[in-house]
Amino acid sequence: MATLPITKRGAEKLKAELHRLKTVERPWVINAIAEARAQGDLSENAEYEVAKDKQGFIEGRIQEIEGKLSVCQVIDPAELHAEGRVVFGATVQLEDEASGAPVTYQIVGEDEADIKLGLINIGSPIARALIGKVQGDTAEVQAPGGVKHYEVMAVSYV
Repeated sequence: MATLPITKRGAEKLKAELHRLKTVERPWVINAIAEARAQGDLSENAEYEVAKDKQGFIEGRIQEIEGKLSVCQVIDPAELHAEGRVVFGATVQLEDEASGAPVTYQIVGEDEADIKLGLINIGSPIARALIGKVQGDTAEVQAPGGVKHYEVMAVSYV
């Protein structure tokens, strides 16, 4: 199985979610199932069905996170030595060549991506277009609204 790149912050976030699922959510749903069973006939017990569905979701998410953590490669952007190139974990300051609007993105793993926070998935079209670029280069991105051109203004590893 291939390794999954993730930033140090992203790995800590997944570990925290896993801990919460195992120590809070799982015991809660086990208790909810026990209470529903105590009510008698399970065939017409909506609380029991809801609790079992929730248990299935929690167990599935635990397996998913454990699987990701087992194959992830944690990358600390502060320790990168990419000589000014855009790589996974890099923070990139761009300028839209058409509008002149500045924008800043950090290239992260899929579980960490949040465009509102400027965190873009390594697999996104813009991240793929930026990989390998250096300050002064232009990246051409095929966006839903058409082709966009961005100039790389700065690359940092924070």
